[in-house]
Amino acid sequence: MHRRGFLKSTTSVGLAAALPDIAHAPSAGGRIGSDVPRRLQQRTARLRRLDDVLGGGDTYRTYLSEYHHTRGLLRDGSYTQDTGRGLLSVLAEQAQQAGWAAFDSGRHAEARGLYEASHKAAQQAEDAQLAGNALAFLAYQQLPTDRQAGVQVAARSCATAGPHAAPGVRALLYERLAWAHAVAGQADETEHALEAAHDALAEADDAPQPDWASWVDSTELQIMTGRCWTELGRPLRAVPVLETALSQYDNRHARDKSLYLSWLARAYLQAGEVEQAARVTDQALDLSSGVASVRPRERLAPVLKRLAEHRSLPKVAALLDKARAA
Repeated sequence: MHRRGFLKSTTSVGLAAALPDIAHAPSAGGRIGSDVPRRLQQRTARLRRLDDVLGGGDTYRTYLSEYHHTRGLLRDGSYTQDTGRGLLSVLAEQAQQAGWAAFDSGRHAEARGLYEASHKAAQQAEDAQLAGNALAFLAYQQLPTDRQAGVQVAARSCATAGPHAAPGVRALLYERLAWAHAVAGQADETEHALEAAHDALAEADDAPQPDWASWVDSTELQIMTGRCWTELGRPLRAVPVLETALSQYDNRHARDKSLYLSWLARAYLQAGEVEQAARVTDQALDLSSGVASVRPRERLAPVLKRLAEHRSLPKVAALLDKARAA
């Protein structure tokens, strides 16, 4: 479903009704059966699909309420030790989902608190993969203010998940480690981490992967590769891989594609291709229109500022007028 059509349906009937195939979650209190963690995990996976078409401003409250519901089950219900561990894993996953929506909507303090809660729950559940992913989220959030600390936490995330984690999980954590190294300006370490991510993804077979890592595929890894080379100021390496990957990337993922296009626009600017940068930025602006996420505009702001130095070019002038009107 197109994003705007989806938004129309969720505005009129609510987010829960937009997913009629999801079974009702159990109520807090009383005995909790051994099937409940699996049912909640399935519900969480289905709700995650909202993030494909909606920004964190639209999904945060929904994800947060799911997290609070499961926390209530753990607090008020009675269950076996195995069921308790299953509930803790679901709680860790839901906290990451809500934390990501908080981060996407600019609620950074709430995001950090949810990531830390996720890490704690994953440790209690003895779920090394989710514990590692919680650290990766924390590293991503930390990078803008403390690059070296971000690198260290990202490295911890890979070590925590361990070498026996599912291939998709290892690919996800290594690509986030590569990004941390790129932000820190460490080119060799970036390349090594990207190679580790590629190697892990190549191991993926028909074995089931955690749903929260299933979105990592060869296209996503290409995009991360291009982002890293852009961050390192290597446009000749960044532009071809980003152009190829983004040509295959569905516009339905409007927020993410607009973000990724911002790195392509920046790479074109690094290469001195101003009109190409303007073309890509124009596409990113169109995609980000109406998305309830603060990140596309934050990413595009410095690109537009640099393009403003070339306002004498007709394509750039038209783009700047469009951005102001938006």
